[in-house]
Amino acid sequence: VQLQAFGGGLVQLGGSLRLSCSVSKKIFSINGMGWYRQAPGKQREEVARITSYGNTTSIDSVKGRFTISRDITKNTVYLQMDSLKPDDTAVYYCNRVPPSTYWGQGTEVTVSS
Repeated sequence: VQLQAFGGGLVQLGGSLRLSCSVSKKIFSINGMGWYRQAPGKQREEVARITSYGNTTSIDSVKGRFTISRDITKNTVYLQMDSLKPDDTAVYYCNRVPPSTYWGQGTEVTVSS
């Protein structure tokens, strides 16, 4: 199973980051995919999802700022994050929707004020 997230880092308030997630072809072809995050001391939450048909949804707190997309030819899911806020600080993961028990490697995003 391949669920490796990349692209995190330290960014200032209002900055942007683009996260990428390499997904094994089998998972990518039959499942919706989602980006999840876990902030320090908090439970993991789903941030955005894209269905196998390409439809997207996101949680209210990131609407208008985060965009999930995918490249089928590369088996890759992306999360474009703009206008970042300190509350977005978390470790970000990609996984199926609904998520499997295997979470793979996350990527840390830190937004400084």
